[in-house]
Amino acid sequence: MLRNDEFRLYFAVQLLIAVLALGAAALWIGWTAFGLVLVVIVLTYLNFYRFTRWRYRQLESLSHYLRQIASGDYTLNIRDNREGELSILKNEIFKVTMRLSEQSEYLLSDKERMSEAISDISHQLKTPLTSMGVMMDLLKKPDLPLEKQQQFLRYLQQQLERMEWLITSLLKLSKLEAGTVLFHPEQVKLSTLVQQAIAPIEIPIEVKEIHLLMQGNEETTLQVDQKWTIEAILNVIKNAVEHTPQGGMITISMSQNTLYTELKVTDSGAGIDREDLPHLFKRFYRGKSASDASVGIGLAMSYHILQAQNGVIEVENSTEQGQGAVFTMKWYNK
Repeated sequence: MLRNDEFRLYFAVQLLIAVLALGAAALWIGWTAFGLVLVVIVLTYLNFYRFTRWRYRQLESLSHYLRQIASGDYTLNIRDNREGELSILKNEIFKVTMRLSEQSEYLLSDKERMSEAISDISHQLKTPLTSMGVMMDLLKKPDLPLEKQQQFLRYLQQQLERMEWLITSLLKLSKLEAGTVLFHPEQVKLSTLVQQAIAPIEIPIEVKEIHLLMQGNEETTLQVDQKWTIEAILNVIKNAVEHTPQGGMITISMSQNTLYTELKVTDSGAGIDREDLPHLFKRFYRGKSASDASVGIGLAMSYHILQAQNGVIEVENSTEQGQGAVFTMKWYNK
């Protein structure tokens, strides 16, 4: 305590006051008053010393606690339910500690997610790069027939396009997960979004002779970012096309109520394995029935796009005979 300049100054001033009080008592009242004042002063000093020492121990305990926090230990609990400034300080420090602990856990989980993402990306890019390396070695052969050269070049072109799509999709997904995408909502017809989403996959639909059935009110509108919402719907319908057999059917139904706008995509495939249902919207997750070309990005992207626009996406197997999976997208009214 004596190392504290404020305490030494306070002690000196109090000592001066005590000497003056004792001198005045001895000179003007008498030695009996002198003795009484001396006893009161000694008891006051002892009580003050005891109280100050206790407060210094509390502050020393808080300092030790803060040093532990600085070293990354957030396990101590110093909450104090008593009244007083020191108790308030303890509770405020505890609140800050809990926030730091939560932030530390979030950063750790974020670091783990980033490590997993890098590992997944490396794995996804390794396969086409290895195949392209083999093709390049084959193309170097001087006696390779022209027909084989053209075949290998087409394959290289396909792999390059696949890698470009993969990298572009990963960048989009990373932005969505980081919350850095700026959405520009506008009032648009849901049927218009569905039609624009179907346009890029009309050829696969025609090749597989899939019958598309549109149901519901085509005048249904909602307030969303048109570009990103088309991307979300496209990924869901594309997934339905991949799992619908030759000559099958995909039903797209639209509805709206006072709470939300809903879009359902139902295919006539074999459905989704029960074990896959809880994990279908995770990045790079591939279910048991996933095609060889699938990398598990599209549905994860749809999930984040809807989540960022006050929406949800759910999946279940249809209860109707001969039906497959049912993807339900909902945009809640704000």
